[in-house]
Amino acid sequence: MVPPSEPLTRTRGLGIFLVIGGAIAFAAAFALTLDKIHVLQNPDSQLSCNFSVLIGCSKNLASWQGALFGFPNPLIGLAAWSVVITIGMAILAGARFARWFWILFTAGVWAALAFVIWLIAQSIFVLDVLCPWCMVTWAVTIPTFWAVTLYSLKEGHIPASASVRRRAAAAYSWILVITVVCYLIFAVVAQLKMDALGRL
Repeated sequence: MVPPSEPLTRTRGLGIFLVIGGAIAFAAAFALTLDKIHVLQNPDSQLSCNFSVLIGCSKNLASWQGALFGFPNPLIGLAAWSVVITIGMAILAGARFARWFWILFTAGVWAALAFVIWLIAQSIFVLDVLCPWCMVTWAVTIPTFWAVTLYSLKEGHIPASASVRRRAAAAYSWILVITVVCYLIFAVVAQLKMDALGRL
């Protein structure tokens, strides 16, 4: 367990972020789930998330990539972000988690990031369309990955050398900048491959 002497202020910021970020991503997953149900009920319907040939969700929902595990991907989001929100609320309530919990949670956000990177690549290089609700989820997953990973490293929940912990602690203060850099990389790749600005 986390030592009782650990100030709760160390985790309060993380808890707030997990609740707010998780709620935003959950809302996106919920909206995409409703759109999927709407398409199943009315295959020829036009969804409100379809803004142009570049920005839309119908193509993603209809593709095999949109149901990688045999069911719609948004259902994964509904389940996963519910867990993230719950963890955030538990942190704010003063819960203290064991090391194994943080290791599993960190492994979960690594898996989430890998899945998101794959989805981004499929959207840009294969489907040639950007799903707005998907992008909201991507936008939350990236800082969640950095926040949880760097926190786990700097607090010693993940075994690492003292120098790695110091670097993680320093980087933790720069999560916003790191996240913006990740967004810019995504934007540049989308522009180079899809001519995003020219198709808006």
